[in-house]
Amino acid sequence: MKTIKIIVIAIFGFCSVKVNGADLYVRDAGAGGAFSTISTAIAQASDGDRIIIRPKAAGLPYIENLVINKSLTFVSEINFSTYLIQGTVSITPLSGRVVTVHNMNLTSTFSSSADSTGGRTTINVYNSSLNGGVVANKLNTSLNISGCTVTGTISCTHGRITGNTAGRILVSTNVADTSLATDGIEIIANAVLNSNEAIWLFQKNYKSTILNNYCAFGNITVTDAKSLSENEIRNNVISSGALTGIYIGIPTGNSATFYVLNNVICPSNASSTYEEVINSTTSTATVYVKYNASNSGFTTLNCIANNNISNATITFNSTTRNATGTALVNAGAIEDDFADIDLTRNDIGNRGGSDTWENYWPANSVNMPLVNYLLTPRRIYLGTTEMNAIGSGYSK
Repeated sequence: MKTIKIIVIAIFGFCSVKVNGADLYVRDAGAGGAFSTISTAIAQASDGDRIIIRPKAAGLPYIENLVINKSLTFVSEINFSTYLIQGTVSITPLSGRVVTVHNMNLTSTFSSSADSTGGRTTINVYNSSLNGGVVANKLNTSLNISGCTVTGTISCTHGRITGNTAGRILVSTNVADTSLATDGIEIIANAVLNSNEAIWLFQKNYKSTILNNYCAFGNITVTDAKSLSENEIRNNVISSGALTGIYIGIPTGNSATFYVLNNVICPSNASSTYEEVINSTTSTATVYVKYNASNSGFTTLNCIANNNISNATITFNSTTRNATGTALVNAGAIEDDFADIDLTRNDIGNRGGSDTWENYWPANSVNMPLVNYLLTPRRIYLGTTEMNAIGSGYSK
C-alpha cells in the first residue's frame, strides 16, 4: 500500500520577499525621521516602493484623503495591527499599475477613479476594514480582495473575492473590457449579510466561479455572462432568499451554461411562488441543478434538475455562518472533482468541497493572518503529478 504525503506551504507575516523598491516609513509626528503623513510618503515614493505605516497611539487616525498614483504597497509597521485612516482612498489607474494594501482601517470609500486604458490596473486589498465600500467597477481593472470586512458593497468588474464579510458583492459592466484578463471571476467563501441580490453578476467578459459563500439575507443573481462560457455556482448557503435562491437571466444574443451543484437553498417565507432556482431565459441559458438541498419542496423553473433534496431538516448558525443537517452529509455530487478535503464525498453547503469555508475562516484566527488565496486542484493523482498549494498572508 502506497502512502502519499502532502506538504502544504503557507507564506505568512515575516516571510514576504521584497525584490526591489525602497521602504518609506510613516509615523505619528514624523517620529524617528519618518514621514508624518501618508500623502507625503506617496508623493516621495517611486513605483515598486513599500510604505510602512505605524498605527497611532490610542487608535487615533491619520486624517487625510489619499490619492495613489503609483504602484505601491501599504503595510502596517506593527504585526497584525491596523492603521486607521479617516478619509478616502482613490487609486489613479494606469496600464500595469499594481496597488497592494494590507491592514488598513478606512473610515470612508475605497475606489478606483476611472477606467484603465491601454492595459490593466490591479488592486489588491488584504486583511483590512473598509467602512465605505469598495468601488472598483471600472474597465480593465482587477480587484483581488481577501480577509476584509467591508461595510456596504464590494463592486468590481473582474478579480478574486475571497474570505470577506460584506453587505453585497456586485460584479458589473455594460461595456466589454478592451484589455482582457487571462483568468475568470472567483467569488469564494464570503459572508454576504444583506440585500436581495447578495451576489449579483452583470458582466459579459469572464466566466464566473461562485463557491462556498454564505448569503444570510439575499440570493445569487446572474443577469449576464460571457458568451459560450461554463459557470459554476457550487457549495453556497442561501439561508433566506426572497422569491428565489438562485436567479439566472441571460440577455438575448448571448448564451452560457451554469452548473448549480451542492448548494443549500432555502426560502425566507412560505410563498407558493418560491423557486429554489429559476432560469428565466431558456433560449440563452442552460442550467443544470443537481445535488442541492432545501428545507421546503425543492422546485426549479426551466432547469435540468435531478438528485436534489426536498424538506431537509437544516439548522442555520448566523455566528459560525454554517448550515448543518444529516441530510447534507456526503450528499453532494459523487465525482472526485467535488470531494471534501478529507477525500470523502462532497457535503452539501459551504463546508463541502476543496474550497471549504475553513480554508478561509480558520477556527483559531484571532489576531493572526489569514490565508488569502488557496490554489489547489480538486483531484489527487498517483504518479508524477503533484498537488500544489499556495497561501499568502502579510502584515508587513
